[in-house]
Amino acid sequence: MDCENTAHGIAALSRWIDEGNTHRDPEAATWARLAKITEEAGEVVAAHIGATGQNPRKGVTHSEQDVQEELLDVALTALAALEHLRGHDERSLELLGEKLHRTLERAGLPG
Repeated sequence: MDCENTAHGIAALSRWIDEGNTHRDPEAATWARLAKITEEAGEVVAAHIGATGQNPRKGVTHSEQDVQEELLDVALTALAALEHLRGHDERSLELLGEKLHRTLERAGLPG
């Protein structure tokens, strides 16, 4: 999937989530979208704990692939929330690229 189709897909996913929550107060819906990012981040930590067997009672319950999938869930959830905040303008990946460029510049890295 190319970047244009990916950006369109992220916006479509965000619209779909919003359409399923039209009965909610708009501010509550936005708070829920932002809180979901934190929930997904918690799942990354849980998967890493499971992949490294840090809970002796449970042992190894996850794989490194599970950790990677959870990290992608965080990224996708954050980008979809950005689309929600921006009215689904399909610019989330463009804005991510611009943010990356600024961050690389601050770090003194080529980009």
